[in-house]
Amino acid sequence: HLQAEGKEGDEEHAKEIREALNEPIYKIIDAVKGTLEKTPPELASDVMDHGIMMTGGGALLMNLDKLLSHETGMPVLVSEDALSCVGEGTGRTLENIGLLKSVVMSSKKLR
Repeated sequence: HLQAEGKEGDEEHAKEIREALNEPIYKIIDAVKGTLEKTPPELASDVMDHGIMMTGGGALLMNLDKLLSHETGMPVLVSEDALSCVGEGTGRTLENIGLLKSVVMSSKKLR
């Protein structure tokens, strides 16, 4: 479970936050599990070897990496710069939009 640290007076507030996040967190976990179930074995073994990399603001939720690792049985890592790497990756994708289009078109052909 996710945990929050802080002053004693913050304990009730932290409990409310945990309760509010519980459903969306488990929806994320279910989506990750569903994706892993559909992942080809060679890619799944690569993920098992290298781990799941968490990025974005959600990656900074305390103990989410541990919970996801527990639920999936896979190693989970949090990016060193979780907040800015999403924007940086988006920028790189836009710089290589032709490559993105070819990957998207190839994946549509595989369906």
